[in-house]
Amino acid sequence: MNNRQIFLSNLAQTTDFPLLIEVEKAEGIHLHGPNGEKYIDLISGIGVSNVGHRHPKVIDAIQSQLDKYLHLMVYGEYVQTPQTHLARALCDTLPPQLDNVYLVNSGSEAVEGALKLAKRFTGRREIISCVNAYHGSSHGSLSVGGNEIFKRAYRPLLPGISHIHYGNPNDLEKITEQTAAVIMETIQGEAGIRVADRDYFKALRKNCDETGTLLILDEIQAGFGRTGRFWAFEHFDIVPDVVVCAKGMGGGMPIGAFIANKEVMGVFKNNPLLGHITTFGGHPVSAAASLATVQILQEEKLIQQVESKAELFKSLLVNPKIKGIRNKGLMMAVEFESFDVLKPIIDRAIKLGVITDWFLFCDDSMRIAPPLIISEAQIQEACSIILQAIEEA
Repeated sequence: MNNRQIFLSNLAQTTDFPLLIEVEKAEGIHLHGPNGEKYIDLISGIGVSNVGHRHPKVIDAIQSQLDKYLHLMVYGEYVQTPQTHLARALCDTLPPQLDNVYLVNSGSEAVEGALKLAKRFTGRREIISCVNAYHGSSHGSLSVGGNEIFKRAYRPLLPGISHIHYGNPNDLEKITEQTAAVIMETIQGEAGIRVADRDYFKALRKNCDETGTLLILDEIQAGFGRTGRFWAFEHFDIVPDVVVCAKGMGGGMPIGAFIANKEVMGVFKNNPLLGHITTFGGHPVSAAASLATVQILQEEKLIQQVESKAELFKSLLVNPKIKGIRNKGLMMAVEFESFDVLKPIIDRAIKLGVITDWFLFCDDSMRIAPPLIISEAQIQEACSIILQAIEEA
């Protein structure tokens, strides 16, 4: 059996129509197939490869850590240099009140930990999230997701969940003294890149403060430079009580985190002790790769280049079939008339060597979220191929 046959026979599938792109090697912004295929990756493994595939400094950090140790003990018991240095580096990117990092394996797990933290700290049970929010696929993260199509087959889910409309200030009155937390994507991703304004975030922060509600901002897609700031909430001049991150955090390795202040995080230490546990969270190899990723973003000034690269995409992607482009930095949605128009364009672009995608809750828009290392010449090449695909689809 060849790899494709084994994939279809022995690996669990998530749809009846997987992309079936076979990858032999990845480097920079490119994926390479076994028969000479070459693809520009414009989705970064869905917001993961912010510093590109196999960045040399990430590879060096991984190899260096492999020579020292792998897993040693469940998270939080042994002092491990990759974890401690990563925690310090993350805190240095954040406002001083966000000074305590809990390392986990993924975005979904980070959301689970943040929800538990909010309930434990406040003693409350109600959680508010947004319509068309996406926070992951595990039971708790699915419970605060905002699209019923993905939830109905798995009910009953967590009780006490209610939803507001992202960006609608009138809904903020639903936050009360019974609310443990509001969890919100700073930039809505799977809804098709929706960006609320600063006044809305200011009002949200005020309502949470007045009711003693924790504000959890999900930066799983938007964090680590994707929007032109290290953290997307920096655009809105507010500070959350808890920030959740993953995806672009690991330079291609699996890792996530939820971050709060030491007082809030301290509730996990007693009544009961070990209030949140993870075996592989903060795995030393992933932590080493994540620290290298933070350093790359800072040293290579990739974040400062995001806005100009986004503007180049917008200036080049001009076609009568394109109805508009929504973005915050290199977190972009190119809107078409319908999924029926968009899907053949995506398929043709892949055939021509550019990988794009659509959004779970917005299937008329093309996802563009390239590695932040993409050059202007590569942007021009990718856009030329997309425009060709539009004409040929």
